[in-house]
Amino acid sequence: MRSFNFLSGEEPLNPLIPHTAELVVGAIAFTLLFLVLRKAVVPKFEKAFTDRAEAIEGGIERAEKAQLEAQRALVQYNEQLSSAQGEASKLREEARVQGAAILEELRTKAQDEAARITAAAHASIEAERQQAITSLRNEVGALAVELASKIVGEALDDQARQSRIVERFIEDLEKSK
Repeated sequence: MRSFNFLSGEEPLNPLIPHTAELVVGAIAFTLLFLVLRKAVVPKFEKAFTDRAEAIEGGIERAEKAQLEAQRALVQYNEQLSSAQGEASKLREEARVQGAAILEELRTKAQDEAARITAAAHASIEAERQQAITSLRNEVGALAVELASKIVGEALDDQARQSRIVERFIEDLEKSK
């Protein structure tokens, strides 16, 4: 067979080299496919790629905005917390000052009441003392008059005389102390 091909004057067919008609048809099909892909498919891919890129960038922007809002909220929360802590500290200090003032007021009232009770007790004691002294003078006077009547042997019925004798006797007793 080989020899036959050599005799015909044609070159032998190489399976690796395509025929010219196949090359032309292949080039036309490739060009048509290229144009269809370029007109229809590539814009869709470009659009999908652009949409995806925008979605990613939008997501990043939204995430950054959310992060900024979260940071602002955290700063605001911390400010409110420190404000509340300061206010609580201020209220505690005011309560402590008020408590100290109330204690001082109660202490003052108690001291005043104790002073009043002490003064009343001293007055009561002084009144009882004066009453006891008066009672004692009367009893001592009566005893002195009775004793003097027995010693002198006469009755001392005159009230003025009795008073003078009693007072003189009591003065003598006070001097002797």
